[in-house]
Amino acid sequence: MTPLLDVRDLRVTFPIRPEGAMPWAKPLPLQAVAGVDFTLNPGETLGVVGESGCGKSTLARALIGLVPASGQARWSDGQDLLALSARQMLKYRQDIQMVFQDPLASLNPRMTVGQIIAEPLTTHRPDLSRAEVKDRARAMMDKVGLLPNQINRYPHEFSGGQCQRIGIARALIVEPKLIICDEPVSALDVSIQAQVINLLIRLQRDLGLSLVFIAHDLSVVKHISDRVMVLYLGKVMEIASSADLYGAPQHPYTQALLSAVPVPDPTIETAKTIVPLAGDLPSPMNPPSGCVFRTRCPRAQARCAAEVPVLQGTDHRTACHFPGPLTAEEIAHARRTEAA
Repeated sequence: MTPLLDVRDLRVTFPIRPEGAMPWAKPLPLQAVAGVDFTLNPGETLGVVGESGCGKSTLARALIGLVPASGQARWSDGQDLLALSARQMLKYRQDIQMVFQDPLASLNPRMTVGQIIAEPLTTHRPDLSRAEVKDRARAMMDKVGLLPNQINRYPHEFSGGQCQRIGIARALIVEPKLIICDEPVSALDVSIQAQVINLLIRLQRDLGLSLVFIAHDLSVVKHISDRVMVLYLGKVMEIASSADLYGAPQHPYTQALLSAVPVPDPTIETAKTIVPLAGDLPSPMNPPSGCVFRTRCPRAQARCAAEVPVLQGTDHRTACHFPGPLTAEEIAHARRTEAA
């Protein structure tokens, strides 16, 4: 199968002036995304997880051209999206759409819902008449679970879940092949999260969409994703199918993340083993040498400081010199380190 999107060595660097530095001081480079590789197949959902500040949202914005990036992001026709100018990228905007994190902040408060949903059509389909655009907007509102007779209302008249449905309708109106979802349910109540997730799953099945789904909640990612990619300080730690990654995580960071996911059964929750992470997330302006995770890893050795691990494996790929389940001794050592 030809990948819909093939990303190689994607890097995003921001010039940052340290706090307290003089105005004429040279900015320092902050590498938010540091050499990410992955492929996305047609109709597939790739989940992206990691702590805050690991580069998830920056990765999403780089893929859609909202921030400058280096590397390659080849579309299914062979075109490198990162090599295109803003004007050249317009050709691909119809195929790649985005759903943002804050459902209300991403909608123009001065536009009606109908105008918001129809705006991509007026940009990419100037051949359509005004009546056709309005009919398509009504049909899309119905498809995402909104009442078509609400087309003339404004965003502040809708709940958070309804506003996110408006954002999804706006992304779908031009019939894209790929939707990038940047934490689309993190600002919603749990019950509304389930409705939006189930809506995305249904729409993906009906329309044959590919999704890049970014989230903090690993239980949500497990429910919707075919494959999952774990990021830490802008680097890929592990990438595998959802079943493999949740069933047999190989990287110590992935194991720590999964152990922190709450289980609704009190008996299982109290009996499970928590893998603690010592210390705080290092600054991306001064990342650790070798493996960026080594300062918090219970398995770190001298090789981890001297050599950068590369992704190894075929279907289940891990960037670790010593992959595999943590032993009881290593977990106990991590707890002592955290307590100290």
